[in-house]
Formats: sequence, C-alpha cells, structure tokens
Amino acid sequence: MRGEAVVAEARTQFVVDEVSPSYWRVTFCNGPVNLLDAESVEELAGLVSRIEEAPALTVVVFGSANPEYFMAHWDLRADRARLAAMPPGPTGLHPFLDGLIRLSKAPAVTICAIRGRVRGAGSEFALATDVRFAGDKAVLGHFEVGVGTVPGGGSMARLARLVGRGRAAEILLGADDIPADLAERYGYVNRVLPDAELDAFVDGFARRIGGFDKTAVADTKALLDLASLPPDDEFAPGLTAFFRTSRRPENAARIRYLFDHGLQTPTGVEQNLGQVVGDLPNAIHHWLND
Repeated sequence: MRGEAVVAEARTQFVVDEVSPSYWRVTFCNGPVNLLDAESVEELAGLVSRIEEAPALTVVVFGSANPEYFMAHWDLRADRARLAAMPPGPTGLHPFLDGLIRLSKAPAVTICAIRGRVRGAGSEFALATDVRFAGDKAVLGHFEVGVGTVPGGGSMARLARLVGRGRAAEILLGADDIPADLAERYGYVNRVLPDAELDAFVDGFARRIGGFDKTAVADTKALLDLASLPPDDEFAPGLTAFFRTSRRPENAARIRYLFDHGLQTPTGVEQNLGQVVGDLPNAIHHWLND
C-alpha cells in the first residue's frame, strides 16, 4: 500500500501544501520543462473544486518545482483527439477553459510566483490567476502564431483587458519572448522581484491576505471579478480556432524543425523560443537545403 501511495503521489502534477486552513501553496511539476497536457486539465478541475469548497481558504500561491520553467507551454505531442473529446465542465465549456474560468472566479485570491519561462497555455494559466509576481529572470510570452496556431486558452480576452489592445497585439502577434522587466512595465505581471527575494515576498503577501476575514476577501474579489473579467462567452471562439489551426500540414515543417532542435527539452530552442520562431522561415529554408 505504501508503494502504491508513493507512485500515485509521483503522478500528481499539482502538489498541494496546506500551510494553514487559510493559505495553500501549490507546486506544479510535469516533466523536464513543466508541460501542460490532458492530465493537467483533469487535475486542475479537481484542484479548483477543492479551492472552491475549502471553507476557510483565502489565498493560494502557485509555484513551480523547476526554476527554469514555470509552465513551458502545451505539450505539442499530446493526444489532440483526447483533448477535443473531453466533456465540458460546470461552466458548460471545454474543461481547459472551464478550469481557467473557475480558477479566475474562485473565492480565494490566487497568486503566481513565476520563475523561469512561461509561454502559451502556461501563460494562459498565469493570466487566469489574480496576481502575478515574477523573478527578475522570468520570461513570458505567446509563441503560437509563430507556429501557425491561434492561442486557445483565453489569452486574447485576458491580455487585452490587462495590458491594453496594442500591447496585447504586440505580445500575441509578435510571438516573441517578453522579459520580466518589460512584462512588469506592460502590466503582464504585477511586479518583478530579485530572484532571491521572490519566495519571501510572495509568502509575506500571501500570509497577509490569509490573515484577513474570508468573507471580506471573497466578496471584494467577486466584485472585482464582476468589474474586470471577460464574460465566459469570449473564451470558446479562441479554443475553436486553436483546434482549427493547430497541426495543419502547411506548418508541419515548423514543428519538425523545433523538435529537431530541442523543443520540449530543457536545452535548445526552449531557452529562447520567441527568438527562434521569429527566425523560422529562414532557418527552415537552410535546414531543408543543407
């Protein structure tokens, strides 16, 4: 039995540390670069339900077990058919969107402590939380358009409200990496801390909120959500466009090139993915003709 428990724990992507009844820390861990996949979607649904149902919970901090990759992006080798066939969640939307929407509206304050790289679906997760603090070496971004795909997890709806239409267009259509200092200036993250100070700052902020009255926090957050969150019906078109545009044959060479050069591994193109996708047309031409 003990061995089975250890195996089950090893498969858990979102590891919860209930620091106190009012304050939880959640650590994400999934492979060498922290990819999101169908199991992530299923686990997130269960985690959000736990957060919604915890009577005293006031604040949740999300961090990463990997200091180089907070959440790299969606697993481009994941079973797309399985993802498409998932039944809708309580909002009536696909469970990926459902989990992010419910997370954004949860009665507890949600905080991301971002170290390393967070792109694509990982960025969409971070955007669904209430507050984002980042270490000074963090990198954020959306590379999807650079590989011929429309972002599917609500980044158009959330980024436009967060940073403004022009900057959202720069981030999404430019498909480049956004370093921490620029992300702070744009409002993509709340503030940037020296990497060595990030944990202590976030923990202090979370404990401060965790000491406040649950009703006052939850009601204030609900009214803030009402004033600022996108309506649920803005999210489904993006995911529909993602399924329509991802893995099209005309972009197969882009994906092959990226995997050939270390996509979804800790080294290679994952380190500077935004720069790489911007250079793809020339790089692929030389790659195919060498």
